[in-house]
Amino acid sequence: MSQEIPANRRRFLASIVAAATELGLPRALGAEPPPSPSGGQPRSRLDARLRIDTGVLSTGYADIGPRTGQAVILLHGFPYDIHSYVEVAPLLAEAGYRVVVPHLRGHGTTRFLSAKTFRNGQQAAVALDIIALMDALRIERPVLAGYDWGSRTANIIAALWPNRCKAMVSVNGYLINDLERNKLPLPPRVEWGWWYQYYFATERGRAGLAANRRELAELIWKFNSPKWAFDARTFEQTAASFQNPDYVDIVVHNYRWRLGLAPGEARYAELERRLAESPVIAVPTITLDGDSDGVVPATDGTGYAKHFSGKVTHRVLRGVGHNVPQEAPHAFVEAVREVDTYRA
Repeated sequence: MSQEIPANRRRFLASIVAAATELGLPRALGAEPPPSPSGGQPRSRLDARLRIDTGVLSTGYADIGPRTGQAVILLHGFPYDIHSYVEVAPLLAEAGYRVVVPHLRGHGTTRFLSAKTFRNGQQAAVALDIIALMDALRIERPVLAGYDWGSRTANIIAALWPNRCKAMVSVNGYLINDLERNKLPLPPRVEWGWWYQYYFATERGRAGLAANRRELAELIWKFNSPKWAFDARTFEQTAASFQNPDYVDIVVHNYRWRLGLAPGEARYAELERRLAESPVIAVPTITLDGDSDGVVPATDGTGYAKHFSGKVTHRVLRGVGHNVPQEAPHAFVEAVREVDTYRA
């Protein structure tokens, strides 16, 4: 006896079919994507052909699930893209959430509206991009969830605009940058994990990123997630986003700005001053660490507990690296759904 496919699932499958047709790939209507032969993620895609003007950007994004559902915005990191949420997004949509997954500036289908706009990767600029996206889509109080650049962006919005964030899932906890604190050395093992930010601080590193963006990203993936057996297809569907014309400029400026080697923009100075004070986050939060994260070692969460005043739950995921949502999608979905039930 056949079963009716839920409407949310039909919409998601339709986006896969559209992407497969666009790429000339074989597909079977209504079929689940086959598992990767190497144990990586299923061969599905998120359709980010939607575009909307958001301040200085035309942001490319995926948007699935019922428009009447609680909104969730999923934020990716570097060097990744929206496909970190290729399994998380449909699972949340099937649970009744409206799920929005944007390409951050410099990635994928997101473009600057003017060639004259400074290609700025500083944290305040990226956070304001997401506020502008929320305004454009008329989303008032989403659940924000992310890792890496995405965690930092969610942290900033939750800290400075708590009325625009219902709850948050943050991989690696509290990641708001303070440029003065960034001048202090970290333990050698942690510094080693950040090797690429020091590489990008040089002109040789800029040239290397421009010439070898795929190879660098694949190396970082393996270093960041040593137990993740992703396959070539999984990597390539994300690597296409690195062809964005602003990718190199945004990445290089982001890491040089963090090290105090490149200036930000004056219009963000007041926001950065407030962020340098390490503002406390009051919205309900679940923090996640992977115990196999090659760049940010897992902790018990106590080191940054003082930065949260609302209800906080911390979890360490076994066998998981840096790209938590793609490596452990069900655990990530569970965190989003649970934190949505927390009371502020």
